[in-house]
Amino acid sequence: MQEEAKINSFKLEIVSVEESLFSGSARFVVVPGIDGELGIFPNHTPLLTKIKPGTLKFMEIDASQEMFFFVAGGFLEVQPAIVTVLADIVVRGDAIDQERAEESMNNAKKSIAKAPGDKIALATAQAELAYAMAELRTLEKYKAGGRT
Repeated sequence: MQEEAKINSFKLEIVSVEESLFSGSARFVVVPGIDGELGIFPNHTPLLTKIKPGTLKFMEIDASQEMFFFVAGGFLEVQPAIVTVLADIVVRGDAIDQERAEESMNNAKKSIAKAPGDKIALATAQAELAYAMAELRTLEKYKAGGRT
């Protein structure tokens, strides 16, 4: 049975610049890559790629519910026996401040409306909007049945 768990799992490390948030065995992990979501399962081909702000979800080997985290950029490294997520910022789904995220989203929308001619201000506001929306989507997924 223990050998079967090894075959159907991999070691997952989720770390931010400030701390390690998870280290253990996982069945799968889904990460927001720059070209779309990446689903990683045991025995995945080695890979190194950038990640963008969004929802990271995974399931521990002995768990019955998915876990949700918000990640804000960083890198994903997949090796034969270990998957590492090194994110600029990682926030557990239950730690997302909904009120702050909604305020950030509203402020970004106002900035976009004010900056149609200023390309730098517009790009900054669009990035802030994407970040806030990704946080809110992660919170929604967590509330819909996940855990952290």
